[in-house]
Amino acid sequence: MAKTGEQLPEILTACRFYLGLTLDGQKGDTDCYFLECRGFQITQAPIEICEVTANKGGGAAQKAQVVRTKLPGNAKNGNLTLRRGMTSSPELWDWFHSVQTGNWAKQRRQVALSIFDQASKEVARFELAGAWPSIYKIADVNARSTEIEIEELEVAFEEFKRVK
Repeated sequence: MAKTGEQLPEILTACRFYLGLTLDGQKGDTDCYFLECRGFQITQAPIEICEVTANKGGGAAQKAQVVRTKLPGNAKNGNLTLRRGMTSSPELWDWFHSVQTGNWAKQRRQVALSIFDQASKEVARFELAGAWPSIYKIADVNARSTEIEIEELEVAFEEFKRVK
């Protein structure tokens, strides 16, 4: 419960924010802006260890006791899917194409994903290590549609951490 005069932290609502992606080695502060991000998760499956302990109470009628302990397993990251309205910038395609043509070792990047409010103030920042694009996709094209063209990039990464 908040004390009198203490300000509660702001709850981040999706309708007031946009995402900025910054690739290492790039000139600008933010290289790409997105309005949708999916799959941003890290999981840690439990490992269950079963031990049988000796009962020191004595007597033939007493039995050993089974003890189960759960320990955290290795962390596993999902892939991050970013979507935006397609722009004339070929930057995302160029990154994907570099990986596709065999230059993948040099294209593994340190990537920062920032969440901005509508006043363009960064309110949260995540860093992804060893990131590279695994899927590049554009939405189906229909000349009779009035919808904007959507560009989608799936990014595989080794680990992430929240730095802000």
